[in-house]
Amino acid sequence: MADQAWRVLIVDDEPPIRAELNYLLKQDGRVGRIEEAGGATEAVEKILAFGPEVLFLDIQMPGTSGVQLADTLQKLKKPPVIVFVTAFSEYAAEAFELDAADYVLKPVEQDRLEKALDKVENALNARRPAVAEPVRRIQGERNGKRTYIPVTDIAYIEARADYASAHTEAGTYLVNDSISVLERRLANEGFLRVHRSFLVNIDDVRDVEVLKPSGLMQLKLGRTDASIPVSRRRATGVKKQLGLA
Repeated sequence: MADQAWRVLIVDDEPPIRAELNYLLKQDGRVGRIEEAGGATEAVEKILAFGPEVLFLDIQMPGTSGVQLADTLQKLKKPPVIVFVTAFSEYAAEAFELDAADYVLKPVEQDRLEKALDKVENALNARRPAVAEPVRRIQGERNGKRTYIPVTDIAYIEARADYASAHTEAGTYLVNDSISVLERRLANEGFLRVHRSFLVNIDDVRDVEVLKPSGLMQLKLGRTDASIPVSRRRATGVKKQLGLA
């Protein structure tokens, strides 16, 4: 759902850098509303106004530095998750002392940014209370009718912008939640995120293929006979979960 997407604030004194980072962030479905600030004072105003969950923060700025601003924000009851973005690698140690989720060097590349967003997602998930009760079913829609889908019937879930499709042997259902929300809800039900667009029921994995010459993994599922790609950065975790590492 759109209201599940992250509110993000970019703080940098250089407008072209803010614009480029804004564009790159919009390519990731986890990011929702984005605001910008040119310095610490404006950043504090924006933080108080719309409460961003994530802060992409330059370190060297006129006046109050990004490190000083981050230190001040730690006094908030719910401070935003911070990713430092800077051209100077020597600040890395100081940045991580402030419990930053990541430290990204300029110029920012899309692949590196996605890794930083994965760390942001982990940090945000760690702040949420654990689900007390097991999830037995989720609500979906098929042929214009709402129904409840037993979780054990789902072979895999595919991202569809702010929604998702749950694939079962009986057919496909539209689910009114994002794949990130479903990943959290189904984490204890045997579902594994294998790709930014796919969440797989481990019990449904029939075979694992390695594609040549790319070396990419692909999971063959049983009930739906689907082939699900595994992203490179998730391959190690998937192998471990499947007992292959």
